[in-house]
Amino acid sequence: MSLKQLTVFVENKQGALVAITDTLATHNVNIRALSIADTRDFGILRLIVNDNATALKTLGDEGYLINTTDVVGVKIGDEPGKLSKALQVLDENNINMEYLYAFMSRTEKHAYVVLRVADNAAAEQALEKAGFHLITDADVAKL
Repeated sequence: MSLKQLTVFVENKQGALVAITDTLATHNVNIRALSIADTRDFGILRLIVNDNATALKTLGDEGYLINTTDVVGVKIGDEPGKLSKALQVLDENNINMEYLYAFMSRTEKHAYVVLRVADNAAAEQALEKAGFHLITDADVAKL
């Protein structure tokens, strides 16, 4: 049930991110979430997109180094304390989280969060048991 996250290694230079986003836009790939971390020489761009196959092909054809990672997507209420509740569920179930980032939704009542955890299956089970709705690639494609 996990989401597919694309991780693209990007040169840390002016225009590099524009080239990637232009390539995706040209091929009608819509970015639903992104996170970028940089070092002196390169950046790590993490993406959730509406069409993984097209994104992988077009960016690969352009010579980008891309990895696919399974991550957990969770829908949380857009109010104070809801993110903390989801994180507490992971903590109480001894699930280590490596990173997280939020992404755009088309509702004012919910926020969507991408979680990279040590054990996706355990995280999904714990979050569902606690009443959280998980997000799938099919859900992202509909946004």
